Amino acid sequence: MRHGIHHPARLIPLGFLGLIALGTVLLMLPAARAGAGSAPLLTALFTSTSAVCVTGLIVEDTPLYWSLFGQWVILGLFQAGGFGIMTGATLLGLLVAGRLGLQTRLAAQAETRSLQLGDVGEVLRMVILVTVTVEALATAALALRLHFAYGQPWGTALWEGFFHAVSAFNNAGFSTRSDSLSGWASDALIVVPITLAVLLGGLGFPVLNELRRRPTAFRQWSVHTRLTLLGSAILIGGGALLIGAYEWNNPATLGALDTGSRTLGAMFHSVAARTAGFNTMDVGSMHLETQAVNWALMFIGGGSAGTAGGIKITTFMLLGYAVWAEVRGSGDTVVARRRIPHQALRLALAVVLMALTVLAFGTLALLSVTDLEVHDAIFEAISASATVGLSTGVTGELPPAGQGILIALMFVGRVGSVTLVTALALRRHQQVFRYPEERPIVG
Repeated sequence: MRHGIHHPARLIPLGFLGLIALGTVLLMLPAARAGAGSAPLLTALFTSTSAVCVTGLIVEDTPLYWSLFGQWVILGLFQAGGFGIMTGATLLGLLVAGRLGLQTRLAAQAETRSLQLGDVGEVLRMVILVTVTVEALATAALALRLHFAYGQPWGTALWEGFFHAVSAFNNAGFSTRSDSLSGWASDALIVVPITLAVLLGGLGFPVLNELRRRPTAFRQWSVHTRLTLLGSAILIGGGALLIGAYEWNNPATLGALDTGSRTLGAMFHSVAARTAGFNTMDVGSMHLETQAVNWALMFIGGGSAGTAGGIKITTFMLLGYAVWAEVRGSGDTVVARRRIPHQALRLALAVVLMALTVLAFGTLALLSVTDLEVHDAIFEAISASATVGLSTGVTGELPPAGQGILIALMFVGRVGSVTLVTALALRRHQQVFRYPEERPIVG
């Protein structure tokens, strides 16, 4: 494979950099700001990076600082970012040429992580169908509720419904409301559609495609789909139980709500913490134990080939099965009667090690240039590198150096694992010899 500028591992970060630059320029236009003058370069760059990388961290209040034009730019950026630069380019190539070349398929596979190379065209077509369908249904549900229950004019209801639907499906976490979704914390008809959109966007298109083709053929599901669904259920259920247990009587979060709203809030936050970035309660007012639960949920993230971030559920689950196989003394890692190749486990280890390294350096860098408490620095670093968007409320107070660190973390978090896995996968070659084996002491 030729390692030139067209190598997928290089095209992906270049595509995101180009979109971030375009978004920065557009957000610096005077028309993008609600007040007088234009946005400073750093503010525009931070917002553009956060939108393209579907993170949701902000240094300025979105509805107050940005004009309607600026909000449309932000929406376009996180729609494009979630859709995937390589996915969009491949779809255009498919529409124009009517076919996919090998190089284009490889580039698309790097972004969508399709399980089989031949499935890429089908997955890409599914991207459009699922995106349009989910966002349209979520928009309709939200707009109807906002109009009839809150008395919003149809224009306002449709705009807020559309913005939150697109933001939810792309796991972007941006909102047209200063308090995110806190004002709707007890409204299930608002929270549930957003939750469903977040879940569908975070599962990943290969999983959605397989569920579309074989919705009830459980035994025929691929290992990837089984791991994603099982891991999602464990994380959502376990996260909700822990968040509910720690925050149930906290008057600053769930304690002021009725039982049904507390349950809804715990469940929603368990979903949102895995990269959606929305919140219905004040994250900064949570107990430290709850914030630690958030660290784990944010770090693991959602499904591969979706709009979620983190190390991905399949990575986490594969390593869990590998540990279980080691505990049992088994030579093979087996999932659903399928043996997992050692190459996949090595890639999973590489992704986790890279994520931990980025997180460690990011946290240390934030502590070096700010006066943040350690737990706040850890929270911000995980939220940025896992492209989540939740914050304990310190993002807007960071100095320029701190904002620059978060910009780097968001970019690396969005394209880093994709680039790493693609580069490693495409560099594989057959060894003609093997060295003698020696086992070092482990543990």
